[in-house]
Amino acid sequence: MSDKQLTEISQKLNVLIALSLRKLVEDREFGAKARRKGIGDHVRYLAAMGLESKDIAEIIGAPLASVRTLLTPSRMK
Repeated sequence: MSDKQLTEISQKLNVLIALSLRKLVEDREFGAKARRKGIGDHVRYLAAMGLESKDIAEIIGAPLASVRTLLTPSRMK
């Protein structure tokens, strides 16, 4: 597979993961920019599954810098 194909597959999988996660946390306002409680738990869970910060940011709908901040050792509890 080429890098382009892998990127396309990754993007599609990210969408499926995001939709599933939003369904699980009962996010009624799809795409809402309001601050959501417990987002750190989701970020750490996805990181533990081996996803990179960039992918987690796309799935959660958060800025990449925020995801990286949540994953710093001092922020992880």
